[in-house]
Amino acid sequence: MSSLVQSVDWLAIAPPTIAAVVGLVVLVADLFVTESKKPLLGWLSVAGLAAATLLLLPLLDADRSTFCLVGDTRVCSYTADRFTLVIQLLVLGGALLTALLSVTALKDDAKRLPEGEYWFLFLSSAAGAALLPASRDLATLIVALEVASLPAFALVGLRHGDRRSSEAALKFFLSSVTATAVSLMGISFVYAATGTLHLTLVAERIQNVDGQLGTLAQTGVVLTLIGFAFKTAAVPFHFWVPDTYVGAPLPIAAYLSVIGKAVGFSGLILVTVVALPSYADVWGPALAVLAALTMTVGNVGALRQQATRAYSAVRLLAWSSVGQAGYLLVPIAAAAYAEDAEQAIGSTVAYALMYGAVNLGAFAVAAVVGRTRTLNRVSDYRGLYASSPLTALLLAFFLLCLAGLPPGIIGLFAKVTVFSAAVDAGLGWLAVVMAVNVVIALVYYLQWTAVLFRAPEGAPAKHHLPAPLTAALALTGVLGIALSGAPQLVLRFTGTGLF
Repeated sequence: MSSLVQSVDWLAIAPPTIAAVVGLVVLVADLFVTESKKPLLGWLSVAGLAAATLLLLPLLDADRSTFCLVGDTRVCSYTADRFTLVIQLLVLGGALLTALLSVTALKDDAKRLPEGEYWFLFLSSAAGAALLPASRDLATLIVALEVASLPAFALVGLRHGDRRSSEAALKFFLSSVTATAVSLMGISFVYAATGTLHLTLVAERIQNVDGQLGTLAQTGVVLTLIGFAFKTAAVPFHFWVPDTYVGAPLPIAAYLSVIGKAVGFSGLILVTVVALPSYADVWGPALAVLAALTMTVGNVGALRQQATRAYSAVRLLAWSSVGQAGYLLVPIAAAAYAEDAEQAIGSTVAYALMYGAVNLGAFAVAAVVGRTRTLNRVSDYRGLYASSPLTALLLAFFLLCLAGLPPGIIGLFAKVTVFSAAVDAGLGWLAVVMAVNVVIALVYYLQWTAVLFRAPEGAPAKHHLPAPLTAALALTGVLGIALSGAPQLVLRFTGTGLF
């Protein structure tokens, strides 16, 4: 008689578990630590995220699964394959860099940002984000998505007495709750039609749904896709992004721009490519149109930002992130048409890694300038090269990477990879739209880059670089430069292993 007791592969689940456990430790420690010792909670969180990231290394040798069905070990709820590990590296590594930005932000704004609550919410969200790419059933997927999202609402609105922060949290909350409700309804329809929540079993059974349940299954597929389109900030579900980024503490805006996107896109990949490949004729064209709309609206929105407007630097990065989401959608749409769907998905993952590294670097520079220029306008960056040459050069490099221009070779390589995925899949029209948008994006990225090297108006502002900010800038800069030197390593590393 087979045992009904589940065996747990603790090594496989170690990365998200460590983040969650350290979050609980921080929450309890906050009760006993005196006010002067509160910064230690931040460094404990940084150490926990570093440990969680390092625990990905023992998992590189083979695929591992746990929480499997009794009697069928091939059907599991948690799988640590190559796709999982790459997304977890992006999530935990990005959370680690964001934590370094947060240490300085909390010190500068200690009276309005409670440290214990901040770090508990942050680590909880990171744990949920790390769990999501390993989820292989719809219930775990939704739970992970909400564990990543719910603390993020509170983090956006955590700053005491800030009306802009509260408004941003409300917009973010309403849009995300709507997305969750739509997704849950769609998933319930899929479950009713197939009788299972496991992605691989859904993929098998949804092809053979009888006529009476066929309409229910189709409606469930459409609603699930709409819900995840909200999570990825795809147009027309992007309206919350600019105001949320401006109202949130700057490190949380950086977190949402990278880890939030990684969560949405990994969930979208699992639902479409793994669970619903037989409905490729539905989600393929839908995602292609969403990709075209998203990159166009995002880039035009960034182009319209006025350099002297308050918070225009953060708004530009917000609209830029919407445009970048459009590029990330292209290979997922291409997977519906391509002979090798895994290669197409690998292009999205490769682009996400590049975008994560350089976008966090750009936000790190924005955090440096924002310490002395609280309105964080693009015009505030004028003459940055005169006062902080290395910081200005790093920001210029990050912006050129995002634009896809040398010496940001990794950005150029990532865009060519996405472009070729569209062409190989026969989506020539989408490749043309992407090419036009890349040209539009060049304008605002190069305009901001030019501002850095203009003569300053008056005496140049001095920007002090605390150790955590220096570490974040150094890590993102070294990573961007190293990947630009050997961009082929990214694609080799991002073989997804989903099939």
